Amino acid sequence: AIGSAAPDRDLSASVPAGFLAFRVEGQFPPAKNTATSMLSASHPDAARVRALLAAAQAAMATHREFAPISNGRVGLEVVLTPPADREAWDATNYLGGIADVLEHKAHRGAALEHLGSLVDVWLYRNDRQIKQVSYREEARDPAGHGYRVTVRRLPS
Repeated sequence: AIGSAAPDRDLSASVPAGFLAFRVEGQFPPAKNTATSMLSASHPDAARVRALLAAAQAAMATHREFAPISNGRVGLEVVLTPPADREAWDATNYLGGIADVLEHKAHRGAALEHLGSLVDVWLYRNDRQIKQVSYREEARDPAGHGYRVTVRRLPS
């Protein structure tokens, strides 16, 4: 299903509290490529933003031992599986978009009512906490496409 959370493997038995992984099916990540806020209802990737937040929300509901990382260093990993017939955009725009969307939104000045309960989904307080980044594209899969996001607390 589009925007659903689908773990690549069963993590329920061994997910540490500072680790969360989930997959967004059928979507490219939201890309930070305009002056419009990523969280704005008018952003061109607004549907992708909602899909990412919904997948993160579902993963957090499944893995209740994960608590958002309010302080400390964060690692972000993104693995994209593009569709066989479309080219992905550049990694830096995807990483910037994902990083913005998954941070705490309390400091945002933009109107966020359009996000409903998704406005409360956050995995780290501020994307400035991200100190380690990994991005890669895997082989194109004719059966489907999407991306996996992993957020982890890094040692101090």
